[in-house]
Amino acid sequence: MSKKCFFCGKKSSGGNVVQRRGLAKKKGGVGKKTTSITKRKFKPNLQRIRVDLKGVIKKVFACAKCIKKNKIRKPKPAIKPSL
Repeated sequence: MSKKCFFCGKKSSGGNVVQRRGLAKKKGGVGKKTTSITKRKFKPNLQRIRVDLKGVIKKVFACAKCIKKNKIRKPKPAIKPSL
């Protein structure tokens, strides 16, 4: 099972961490200088949940946004027999 949202397809994306030093020009300095750039990943908030897909109950990854928007249909809890 891949680490992406089953409903919207949201997955990890890349970016950079930019390290700067110096004082900004508007604060009286000579400007900010970039000292290093490092790769990083932006990860979505994925939750592993049980979902009812056309009568079949499966465990899938869903992002928190899809869970909040009620894009999923959770299975009904089983009724326990009382003695």
